[in-house]
Amino acid sequence: MGKQTGAHIVWDWNGTLFHDNDAIIGATNAAFAELGLAPITMERYRALYCVPVPKFYERLLGRLPTEAEWVVMDATFHRYYTEHRVSCGLTTGAAELLAGWRSAGRSQSILSMYGHEDLLPLVRGFGIEAHFIRVDGRTGPSGGSKAEHMTRHLAALTGAAGVDPARTVVIGDAADDAVAARHVGARAVLYTGGSHSRASLEEVGVPVVDTLAEAVVEAERLAA
Repeated sequence: MGKQTGAHIVWDWNGTLFHDNDAIIGATNAAFAELGLAPITMERYRALYCVPVPKFYERLLGRLPTEAEWVVMDATFHRYYTEHRVSCGLTTGAAELLAGWRSAGRSQSILSMYGHEDLLPLVRGFGIEAHFIRVDGRTGPSGGSKAEHMTRHLAALTGAAGVDPARTVVIGDAADDAVAARHVGARAVLYTGGSHSRASLEEVGVPVVDTLAEAVVEAERLAA
């Protein structure tokens, strides 16, 4: 892998490396249909989306879903998403960026709120697993926030690979990615191609970019 320079990227998966917007909006609308709600557009989704996901549903329902409603909506979402993710691919240029970062002697990992057992075969299927020193998906129930998950992820990286949180940059498409980065003393760059609108990302106070190539350049700068 060459000389380790100390800079590390933690990549988000859904909406960042994996361009799954169509499957996400379809699955969201399938979940809404279970409650008799009208479908929403991608624009409205990107304007309102937040985590934890029940909070997002509250913005649309005007109230938090009941526990029974959440169970039904969550199951419907994941069933639809699993069927339709097969037509989604990596974000344009992602594979080349991953290979370039690795060949420069730098490390990178994936931290996703997507279920770990589903995430690993997807990453392997795209032939990119070797670029990462760790791949972590969610192992608990759906609907949580990323900060706690990030603490465990970075602790494992610090212990096994000597990753320095101060030279770590999280690249994701959601405000939650920046919150999680701040939680562990890392930096963040947010990408506009996923689940959030540029306007909502700019409120977070970290660099916002329109391409993953720009995100990597920004990560290099932040980790220097």
